[in-house]
Amino acid sequence: MQRLIITLDGPAGSGKSTVARRLAGLLGLEFLDTGAMYRGLSARCVERGIDPVAEDYAVVELARNSEMRFDWTQDPPRLHVGGVDVTDRLRDSDVTGQVSEVSAISGVRQVMVREQRRMGEEHPRLVTEGRDQGSIVFPHAGVKFYLDAAPAVRAKRRAQQLRDAGKTVDLEEVRQRITERDRKDSNRKFGPLICPEDAQRIDTSDMTLDQVVDMLEAEVKQAVGAAL
Repeated sequence: MQRLIITLDGPAGSGKSTVARRLAGLLGLEFLDTGAMYRGLSARCVERGIDPVAEDYAVVELARNSEMRFDWTQDPPRLHVGGVDVTDRLRDSDVTGQVSEVSAISGVRQVMVREQRRMGEEHPRLVTEGRDQGSIVFPHAGVKFYLDAAPAVRAKRRAQQLRDAGKTVDLEEVRQRITERDRKDSNRKFGPLICPEDAQRIDTSDMTLDQVVDMLEAEVKQAVGAAL
C-alpha cells in the first residue's frame, strides 16, 4: 500500500475538520482530527480540576499517561482519552476556554506530535487536520493545504457548528474566543500556527463547503492521482 498523507492546517473555524473528513471520504482515505486530541486532553483537565497555566507539569503528566485512541469505525471517529469517550465534550465552552493554554505547553505538544506520527504510521493513507500538521508533524506530506477565512466568517461557522450540536451560542462570545485563539496560536513558542511554505493557501470566506471540498479533491488528484 502506497503511503499518502494530506495535511490541512489553518485557524479555528476555517472549516478544516469538516473539509478534511469529507475529503478523506471522497478519496478513500482515513481522517485524523488532531485538534480533537488537544480538546480531549483539555476536557480531562477540566474534569480533574487541573489549571493548565499554574499546573502545566500536571497537564504534561496527564498527556503522557492517558492513552489517546480514535474509534476509526465511526464517522467521524470518536475520541477516547484515558479510556473515557470525550467526543461530546470537545466543543463545550469550558473546554474551548482552556485548549489554547493546554496546546501551548511544550511537553504536551511533544507527546501529541509523537502520538500523531504513530497514528500516521498505523494509518499511512490519511487526511490530517490541525495547526502544525504540514509544518511540524508531517513536513514531508504528499499534499499540503492551509485553509483560512475572515474572522467574522469563521465565527459564524463555529457558532452554527455549535448550534447543530445542540449548544446554546452567543455569536459575539464565539468571535472573541476565535480572535483570542488566533493570537495565542500564532504567537506560541512551540508549534505555532503558520502556513507551511509548500502549502497551498485557500481563503474559504466566499466559498461553500462543497466548493472547498471539490477544489481540494481536484488538487489532490492532479498532484498524486497515481497514488489514490
